[in-house]
Amino acid sequence: MNQVIDLLKNHRSIRKFKKEPVSDEMVLTIIEAAGAASTSNFIQAYSVIRVTNKKNRKQIAELAGSQTWVEASPLFIVFCADLKRSENTCLFENKEMASGFTEQFIIATVDVALAAQNAMIAAESLGLGGVFIGGIRNDPEKVCELLKIPNHVYPVFGMCLGYPDEKPEQKPRLPVNVILKGDHYHEDQTDLKKYNKTCSEYYQNRSSGSREDTWTRQISDMMSVPARPHMKEFLKEKGFGVK
Repeated sequence: MNQVIDLLKNHRSIRKFKKEPVSDEMVLTIIEAAGAASTSNFIQAYSVIRVTNKKNRKQIAELAGSQTWVEASPLFIVFCADLKRSENTCLFENKEMASGFTEQFIIATVDVALAAQNAMIAAESLGLGGVFIGGIRNDPEKVCELLKIPNHVYPVFGMCLGYPDEKPEQKPRLPVNVILKGDHYHEDQTDLKKYNKTCSEYYQNRSSGSREDTWTRQISDMMSVPARPHMKEFLKEKGFGVK
């Protein structure tokens, strides 16, 4: 064990923040840490938008499913998969970018996810807390309109950051023996049954006995219905993943 592993293993989503602002110096440090993340072929296919406009924050909070912490958090940033910069490098060298390939979509999406995780870890190491906001993909076109996001760029998720004003109980993650496979992929329903029991106890404690739920029930409820079907056409229009 060391401080880094302790920090990683103690992550929890924070949605209630103190009013204390996050300094500009701290924001720059967090983004510098994000920029140190691994990146495919040195493309660095992401951009980060710091949203300070209160009206835009309010609209994004509503679009994300009435997530009021988007509006209330001291710092709200939007992580974007960005191939516009790559297009500009081609223009700089008098070349034309071969756009619209699925591999490019994967590269940009993975790049921004890695950078964002670095940012969250950096923020937590500085005493901040935060939460990812995937709900901005409920209406990505409107988010693009509000933030003036061009083609070849799309908003992947937002992130609320600030000094925590709560310490929620940590959700139990899947045990290592479920995630880690030896030599080949295999499944064991017994492990899932044990994990269901752990999650059920967590929800019972968290809700003072009012919520009865398991991990498989929660995930199956979500995965058995269409998930943001508008994203395919939106990404196509933005120049991502059609070849």
